[in-house]
Amino acid sequence: MHSPHQPSPPTAAEIDDEASDLPGAAVLNAPPAPFALDQAQALLLQHYGLQAQFSPLSGERDANFLVTPEHGPRAMLKISHPLESPLVADFQTQALRYLAQSDPSLPVQRLWPTLEGADAVLLPCPGGQTRVMRLFSYLEGLPMPQAPRSAAQRASVAQALARLDRALAGLQHPASTLALPWDIQYAHRARGLLRHVPDPARRALAARALDAFETQALPRLAGLRRQAIHNDFNIYNLLVDPAAPERLSGILDLGDMVHAPLVDDLAVAASYQIEVERDALGTIADFCAAYHTVLPLQSAELQVLPALIRARLAMVVAISGWRAARQPDNAPYLLRNNPISWARLQALDGLDPAHASALLHQACDLPLPSL
Repeated sequence: MHSPHQPSPPTAAEIDDEASDLPGAAVLNAPPAPFALDQAQALLLQHYGLQAQFSPLSGERDANFLVTPEHGPRAMLKISHPLESPLVADFQTQALRYLAQSDPSLPVQRLWPTLEGADAVLLPCPGGQTRVMRLFSYLEGLPMPQAPRSAAQRASVAQALARLDRALAGLQHPASTLALPWDIQYAHRARGLLRHVPDPARRALAARALDAFETQALPRLAGLRRQAIHNDFNIYNLLVDPAAPERLSGILDLGDMVHAPLVDDLAVAASYQIEVERDALGTIADFCAAYHTVLPLQSAELQVLPALIRARLAMVVAISGWRAARQPDNAPYLLRNNPISWARLQALDGLDPAHASALLHQACDLPLPSL
């Protein structure tokens, strides 16, 4: 018999139904689509004229390989998931081409053309699906989760994001308006997934964050400046210089790009930089100030930022909990970021919007809006 305080385990059908409002939920729960190493090697030789050693790289959806030629720099071969539309892959491709023109010094990957000069190769799959194969430069560096953290590093991350956002401004693509599951604009649609949080206090904590989003941010999003954004500037997508870990040396994974309010990009990045051991809001303020030195923020953006950050954290625990319920064998991996996300949600719980707005305006040296 179940405790009245604990929800009964949902059926598989109920689990799927709970995510019916979440954009693009099917892609999140698609099983991995591996690709045979010898077949990838043959395709590399056929389309790029390269013979190289191959080793698999981790990837949540795509099949990725580290390519080490006998001569020349290393590269990464990426073969997209069959469920990902070639249009979405092309958005990432065109973004890299755009960045190569708008800010060539940004530490992002570069595309290697095929022997025919194409950016990608379309691979037909059984069932009429298509996989997109592309070859990228390989970025060297130390993954940020393995590096010591510091205030200087956080400032470097914020300024790099601002440079990236500034360089992406003006990019247009048909895929940019497709709804994605990790788009903060749809944070409220993840509310039903909180059923998979077993602790009632934690469920309520995440629900309060979504309440704040719906009342403090959602009504204002339509009036904010919008553009193509990275949308996943988390520490697992960043590399640092091993000899100077405070310096960002690589930006990875444009797979969650979307056209959205610019401040959403800052909210995602800031949510991964909060130090719960000290003043959480102060960490956010410092991060904003560093971003603001490169790409000035607007008062309206600062007013919604805290609610957006809390919404992103609520999405992390809600979506990962739901995915773990559908993929129990992979639950430890899917829930790996939850402890720190819960701690950050708790640190921001009960945040006074007026106080937060005042502190962020002060950090960016902007006047408070008149009432």
